Amino acid sequence: MSGAPEPTFEGEWTFADDKPFPLAEGGELSPVTLRYARYGELNRERDNVILVCHALSGSARAADWWLEMFGAEGAFDLNHHCVIGTNIIGSCYGSTGPSSINPRTGQPYRVTFPLITIRDMVRSQALLLEHLGITRLRAVIGGSIGGMQALQWAVDFAERVGRCVVVGATELSAMGLALNHLQRQAIQNDAQWRGGDYDFDSPPVGGFAMARAIAMCSYKSAELFTERFGRRPDRSGEDPHRTPEGRFDVAGYLDYQGVSFTRRFDANAYLTITKAMDTFDLARGYASEEDALRRIRAPLLLVGISSDWLFPAADVRALSDRARRAGVDASYLELHSSHGHDGFLADAHRLAPPVREFLNKAEVMPVARTVVGVGSNAHD
Repeated sequence: MSGAPEPTFEGEWTFADDKPFPLAEGGELSPVTLRYARYGELNRERDNVILVCHALSGSARAADWWLEMFGAEGAFDLNHHCVIGTNIIGSCYGSTGPSSINPRTGQPYRVTFPLITIRDMVRSQALLLEHLGITRLRAVIGGSIGGMQALQWAVDFAERVGRCVVVGATELSAMGLALNHLQRQAIQNDAQWRGGDYDFDSPPVGGFAMARAIAMCSYKSAELFTERFGRRPDRSGEDPHRTPEGRFDVAGYLDYQGVSFTRRFDANAYLTITKAMDTFDLARGYASEEDALRRIRAPLLLVGISSDWLFPAADVRALSDRARRAGVDASYLELHSSHGHDGFLADAHRLAPPVREFLNKAEVMPVARTVVGVGSNAHD
């Protein structure tokens, strides 16, 4: 596709005006607004919907950040599919989040925004789809935190999901929890943090940029950094061998990514969503993870990314094994990519064909598949 398709419809839906929306860990929100975008048209039966769940800093406009998954050569063919994306609660791209006005105070929620979970995000999406008259999804798909949402959909709303695709997502390991903690600490230790009550025109840029730089390291791979940057001096002309401030090229890249991110995202939203990422746990609310997995009725495709060290491919494959032992029609694929966790975005053109096959022919999908891309790591 030459350019990202525009949504057929984009707007907001507000609910929980009179009766608060209860949250999984005890809080509540009222009212709640969800920003959503629809690509393509609903068919007469309203059963051609693919729900695309975004990652940490994504938005409802799925084609803007996952373009190569759209089109006849992608996984989402808008001649047949209707794709819906929502901005998750807790974010800052149109849905209720920390920068929204708390009607009780008339001021932004900021740090008073309640603890939200992946289950809360999914339940709000389910209410939106009910409002739109959509009772069953052809599929739900997502990468990273979006993959957590997709998996939670398959568990909590088993009868409403036709197929489920989870890319680069499991529960976070101790390393992942540590990295998220350091990112939040970087933000909160910035002098401009002001206990979370910072001026939107003067956010904690230094700490927030550092948090994003840490995150970028976790999203990429050592192989990619070596290929792109090596030990070359920063492309601005700085010489790291001459001055204490002189940077290597990789440092310039991280600094740029950090500062640019602070211009398009909210620090409190970042804390809120990374905490939801931390607390994702399928066993929460059920007797065990196995009990949760047994609820899944949809064919499930789990995709690991070979160079991902935030959600290691081995962890994704292990989740696939546990799902099959719980009786789920689960398959595992490994996307060979040097882009680390970001492989589901950077190598979407390689991800799209097997996902398209799974969406269209899930009933004959074998349990084990050949690895996507170079090499072989199929699992018996």
